[in-house]
Amino acid sequence: MATNERIREMPLEQVMGERFGRYSKYIIQERALPDIRDGLKPVQRRILYAMYQDGNTYDKPFKKAAKAVGNIMGNFHPHGDSSIYGALVHLSQDWKMREPLVEMHGNNGSMDGDGPAAMRYTESRLSKISNRLLQDIDKNTVNMVLNFDDTEYEPTVLPAQYPNLLVNGSTGISAGYATEIPPHNLSEVIDATIYLLKHPDASLEELMQFVKGPDFPTGAIVMGTKGIKEAYETGRGRIQVRAKTSIQEIRGHRQEIVATEIPFDVNKALLVKKIDEIRLNKEIDGIAEVRDETDRHGLSIVVELKKNADAQNILNYLFKNTDLQVSYNFNMVAIDHMTPVQVGLKRILEAYLEHDEDVIIKRTKYDLSKAEARLEIIQGLIHAMDILDQVIKTIRASKNKADAKNNLVKKFDFTEKQAEAIVSLQLYRLTNTDVDALVAEQTDLNKKVEVYHQLLSDRKTLEKEIIKELRAVKKEFGSERRTQISHESAKVEIDEKALVADEQVRVLISRDGYLKRSSLRSFQSTDDDDNGLPDGDKVVYEKTVSTLTNLYLFTNRGNVIFRPVHELVETKWKETGQHLSQEIGLASDEQIIRVFEFDKLDQKLNFLMATNDGYIKQLQLANLQPTRTYRSRAMTAMKMKTDESRLLRVDLINENTNDEIVLFTKRAYAIRYDVAEVPESGAKAVGVKSVNLKDDDFVVGYVLADPQYLDLIKVGLITQRGAFKQFKLEIVNKVSRAKRGVLVLRELKTKPHRIASLVSYGQNHELLLTTTSDRHMTIRTNEFPLTDRYSNGSFVIDPTVDGTPTIIELGQPISDENENVSELF
Repeated sequence: MATNERIREMPLEQVMGERFGRYSKYIIQERALPDIRDGLKPVQRRILYAMYQDGNTYDKPFKKAAKAVGNIMGNFHPHGDSSIYGALVHLSQDWKMREPLVEMHGNNGSMDGDGPAAMRYTESRLSKISNRLLQDIDKNTVNMVLNFDDTEYEPTVLPAQYPNLLVNGSTGISAGYATEIPPHNLSEVIDATIYLLKHPDASLEELMQFVKGPDFPTGAIVMGTKGIKEAYETGRGRIQVRAKTSIQEIRGHRQEIVATEIPFDVNKALLVKKIDEIRLNKEIDGIAEVRDETDRHGLSIVVELKKNADAQNILNYLFKNTDLQVSYNFNMVAIDHMTPVQVGLKRILEAYLEHDEDVIIKRTKYDLSKAEARLEIIQGLIHAMDILDQVIKTIRASKNKADAKNNLVKKFDFTEKQAEAIVSLQLYRLTNTDVDALVAEQTDLNKKVEVYHQLLSDRKTLEKEIIKELRAVKKEFGSERRTQISHESAKVEIDEKALVADEQVRVLISRDGYLKRSSLRSFQSTDDDDNGLPDGDKVVYEKTVSTLTNLYLFTNRGNVIFRPVHELVETKWKETGQHLSQEIGLASDEQIIRVFEFDKLDQKLNFLMATNDGYIKQLQLANLQPTRTYRSRAMTAMKMKTDESRLLRVDLINENTNDEIVLFTKRAYAIRYDVAEVPESGAKAVGVKSVNLKDDDFVVGYVLADPQYLDLIKVGLITQRGAFKQFKLEIVNKVSRAKRGVLVLRELKTKPHRIASLVSYGQNHELLLTTTSDRHMTIRTNEFPLTDRYSNGSFVIDPTVDGTPTIIELGQPISDENENVSELF
């Protein structure tokens, strides 16, 4: 069998090493890192060159960005259009580029992290300063190489009439290398470049007299100069960049903090959100409102403070805990002679000067060659005018154009080029006027040739030309520094008093929506039965908690209201407190059914919720975090299927609980299954079916239980006919979710019993029974037997006299059994 000689067996390590080595070399040199000479990555250079080739320059009308992207992708950069358009947009963003290289019409993104409009909607062209990067590229000033399909030539570097690497900076990540070069001020960089040209042995300290530090397009303040000097010396360093802020007086003897400049590369929307979260979570007391008032006049983030708040202390806290102050890490890596190198300030300027000198020499040689070629032709034409009659006679005697050229060369010693120009001459140019013009042009060209020779032969003349061009760029494009360099330390001192005081208070929340907190002193000095609630209302939550605690209030309509304890209205214990309707609109029949407390909101816990119409779900605490509008709007915890749907109960469970749930319906069906069968859903979801209900049935309640304690848990239920029954939970067989379940009351043909309410307990309890006629009765569970599923219990009240039972609740435990069981409930 013949073997294919092209197939070679190689170890996987060798193949991977070779291939990844090639790939790494490509992305380091040809993708992610900028060239030290023009400060551009390949994609940026190709964008500028393709737009320049297409005549899409500052002095021409805008063209669709899609056209530019298509040219770039088709001719020079065979990558995705989205990556090319992203790079094009980046070059136009004046909050990322100190001197934008592209101008755009349309939405090119924002400091809030918004993406740009699609390229079919936007228009672009090169900015005026880009011409300084591309100027003289047609004069053989830079090396040109074939593109990816060998159909066109593209530059390996741009001529660059100013040090763009420092002016606009660069960011990139490749295999084993990353770069982070901040933007700088054009005027300062050019001054330092000129100084280094005049003083090649200049020290870093001398150069830093001109380049004070980074000059970010977003302004802000650099705190301290130590990190700057270290970065300019070694290429690596860290600085602290702080927002430019002021504290202003406003109405009501209050103050506000206004940020007008934020650190470079900080997302403004996320910054505002973070400050607002600090306000919502009450991490620090004294912030009343956070607003983004940025408009066409400039950036403005306003933090409005409460009366008597310590503005400077709050500002210090925000510097420390938000992006109002960030660390910026210099990592100045660039491609220098095809090698990634970590470079300092002086090395960048030296590399640029070396490049600029090379560009000017090549340009001068090109111009000299063109001038000398033209001079040769003009000298020939002038000589031909002097002997015009003989030249005409010679041409007329010739057989053809080629013969005429040969005859002119032989008879009059013209060069080939001169002879070509003479025979191509049009008759109208044989006038005295044209001769004068040729003589004038000859004089002008002789002067230029002399200048070119002077520039190529004399080092000082070359340096003067470099300085002249640099100063021209500075004069046209130079601008004032935006970033302030401060010698102050970036360290901030925070007074702990600015944080919310951790104080123990008494909190009460009622079924009808009254909330209050009182000092322990006020609570202890008030009678036990004097809680200030209106008649008919009922306490849902009453506890001594910290002011740092967060509360979640669930309603029977599936809503949840978030309240930090320190935001609750502080009143005397005997006063009513504040009603939720003063801040949040509640339905007339909406009630608080359960309240949970959390020290932190990042705990991995789930809420278990079930409705009366047979739906159930789990919801992660992480998916029920407070929003900006939590004060004025309730969050949805579970969507109600119909207007008659009601949330029966909410429980807090662990994510991977092994608990079981037993649901009871009005018609006395009971179903038991694992809570793990209930899937996690989003906050706006209805959930899944909990039980298969008959048409006229609904869920009355449920019991959560640890399987190992099923034999200890009892259920007490009351029927609409006034019968009480108790039994052990384990008599309900375990099945899967959404089944019909089993009966726990015997079905009667006439006047059947229906469950009105139920309660679970471990040890014997006193149960408190309430009826529709507001009658109250105590049931002692130790006075009733435990029954099976087929019993209807014992009558305890007469509904015709006492009213129909509405609710049965736990009262005091009866301490005649195993008391430690009660700890489970």
